[in-house]
Amino acid sequence: MSDGAARILEALRRAGPRPLSGKALSESLGVSRAQVWKHVEALRAKGYRIEGERGGGYRLAGIPDRLYPAEIQACLSTHWLAREIRHLDSTDSTNRVALEWARAGAPHGATVIAEGQTAGRGRLGRFFFSPPYSNLYSSNVLRPSLALADAPTVILAAAVAVAEVVAERVGADHEVEIKWPNDVLIDGLKTSGILMELAAEASRVAFLVLGIGVNLNIEREAFPDDFRSSATSLRSATGRVVDRISFARRLYHELEQALDAFEKGGFQALRPRFEQRFHMTGRAVRVHELGPRGDPALETAGTCRGIDVDGALLIEGRDGALARVLAGDVTVVR
Repeated sequence: MSDGAARILEALRRAGPRPLSGKALSESLGVSRAQVWKHVEALRAKGYRIEGERGGGYRLAGIPDRLYPAEIQACLSTHWLAREIRHLDSTDSTNRVALEWARAGAPHGATVIAEGQTAGRGRLGRFFFSPPYSNLYSSNVLRPSLALADAPTVILAAAVAVAEVVAERVGADHEVEIKWPNDVLIDGLKTSGILMELAAEASRVAFLVLGIGVNLNIEREAFPDDFRSSATSLRSATGRVVDRISFARRLYHELEQALDAFEKGGFQALRPRFEQRFHMTGRAVRVHELGPRGDPALETAGTCRGIDVDGALLIEGRDGALARVLAGDVTVVR
């Protein structure tokens, strides 16, 4: 969106239901009447419903269901997160775009949002189904002061924020839980995944990219066959359409709060909130641990005994010994 169109949009937003004449817009913004008309037409082309009659002025009558930066930032309550946004109608992966931006110097909190992804990526190289104009696909560039060994717990901190916002939207009639380490479930079905990628300098994190995908308005029937039995969306769970702009604003607010708490106190500062949503403790699980190249290397089975201070999954075997799992694919047996 051009600067001129953004200024016109902001003026119309401030005016509310009161029409603004082309002359008033021209004089207040220091542009010609022809430029006002050009910017209004550009906004209409983006889906904004702007009513206008000759001599009657312009009025903002409706906004499109698009995750435009101007809409997200209009009422955004964050201090540093998503204050700079790159919006894409479609891309292969928001994480790839954000990684390139981070290498080019993107600031802490810079955010990439796409309406759809053609090659969305999940953890362990899995495909993340990303149809356009229905969900939230977002990647945030972070530049924390963080030891490399502590980086995995950033995913757990992010999962807390996502789970709490999802729980707010679906209400108490639905169970929202975190499946270690990076999935958020509604009534046992996946609605969100988190992918973290990073660059390191010696033993410290140089930057990391936190990718978050949340199924908001996709109908269960629209999922591919491979996902339909295990995935859901907020709309499918509640029967209500989710305002994607409002959801994004709320998520960024809660994510910033969680990351600020993490920066000050590490995972321990968020651990009680994580455990409120972590329902695997005491359940029989099977974990396929990963080798150095991400290949399955070992299977650990037993009873989940919670999360360690560094985010490791604690598994008690049949012999009573406690195993720590730092990376793997977990399945709840019962």
